Amino acid sequence: MELPKDTMMLFSVINMKLRDNYNSLDELCDDLNLNKEDIIRQLGAAGFEYSVEHNKFW
Repeated sequence: MELPKDTMMLFSVINMKLRDNYNSLDELCDDLNLNKEDIIRQLGAAGFEYSVEHNKFW
């Protein structure tokens, strides 16, 4: 899967997929063959942090 380059679009897409289809960021990344660290780094640079408890970035 090709992810959006725009950080806000990436934030939206990842959270939508986590909400609708996946129980964790690890599960999403494994299923879609995505690099978890790249997602955390890109969203972290914009001030977002992944919450395991809530299964979303905020």
